[in-house]
Parts: sequence; C-alpha cells; structure tokens
Amino acid sequence: MEVILLERVGKLGKMGDVVRVKDGYARNFLLPRNKALRANADNKARFESMKAELEKQSLERKGEAGKVAAKVDGKTFTIIRQSSETGQLYGSVTSRDIATLISTDGVTISRAQVELNAPIKALGQYKVALGLHPDMETSVTVIVARSEAEAERIARGEDVTVRAEVAEDAEAEAEAARERAEALFDAESEEAQAEGAEAAVEAEAEAKPAKAKKKKSEEA
Repeated sequence: MEVILLERVGKLGKMGDVVRVKDGYARNFLLPRNKALRANADNKARFESMKAELEKQSLERKGEAGKVAAKVDGKTFTIIRQSSETGQLYGSVTSRDIATLISTDGVTISRAQVELNAPIKALGQYKVALGLHPDMETSVTVIVARSEAEAERIARGEDVTVRAEVAEDAEAEAEAARERAEALFDAESEEAQAEGAEAAVEAEAEAKPAKAKKKKSEEA
C-alpha cells in the first residue's frame, strides 16, 4: 500500500513523502495513529491543504518533547523483580511498567512512547528508546535486578546470574547429598535396631538363671 506520511517515521521518510509499506503495517499502525494517509488523489490534495498546520503542530510537539527529553534522556531507572538463579524473571517488564516508572520522575510518558519490541524477561541492563518526537532521539537505561545492591553490580557490568548448566549441576549435587544422607540415616537406623535386639537377647539370657534360682527357692 502507498501512503503519504504526515510526520517523520523512522526508516520510512519525512513528512509529505509517499512511500510503499506492507498493508498490515499501514492498517494496524500508520493509519490508526494518524501518521499517514492512503496515497490517492483526494488525500494528496488534503495533505497540501493541511501541511502548514501539520508543520506547526510538529514544532509545538517537538518543543514539549524537548522539555521531557531534557529531564530523562540518558537517565538510568531501576526496576526490582524476582527471578530464578539463571536470571529469568517470574513475569516480565512491559512498556507500561517502564512508562509508569519514568512518569514518577516528574514527567509524563505514555506506554506508546516506550519503544520496546518485546517484554523484558531477564535480569540485566537495557537501553530503551523513547518516541517523544519523530525528529528527536531519546533513550533511557533500564536495569532489571532483584535488589538495589544487585542493580549497582549490573551497572558495573557484573554477571549476577548463574548459568543454566551450573544451576543444574548444583541441583544434581544437592539431590545426591540428600540421597547420601537418607542412606546414612537408614544404615544407622538398621544398626540401632540390631544393637537393640542383641541387647534384648543378652538381657533375657541374664534373667534366666535368676528366674531358675527363684523357682527352686519357692519349691523348697
């Protein structure tokens, strides 16, 4: 599908350009978000009549976006999440989570402005772009960690996770230790039972002479 861009769109073109895109991209993203119009004769004439107003609006939005960018561009934000030893999160970090976190810093960011291709599902440090304005590049760093102390380690470039194979080895070793402990307990239990039985036999043997002596005394 051919469309007329109503604003600059990364990797496509600037305002007023006529470009060809996939139908799904046009219908699901460009057209519903008022970033483009279908490239037909009526819309080309329509664009020319609204071009001046679009440029004015773009400048106004750029000014507002610049104020936000000045406050957040290059900043680092930390999100605390629980995870496995290998670093896989119990859940994920979404664009909504990041927008909410940034918005607590005295600015307003919508989830649509957080350019996150897929939810974050592992501990680590991520550079996340913000679509504040088509003519402006803004990004923040998001650190996902299990604690503030761990976030500082991640920021220093440390690996805070345990590799999967190491975790599996540790689990196998722990299981083997449990089995050894159970076997030792069973052996000790059997030994104790044997000692108890032996003691009972000895006690019975010692008691027989005394019983015989008592019986003879009673008969006399």
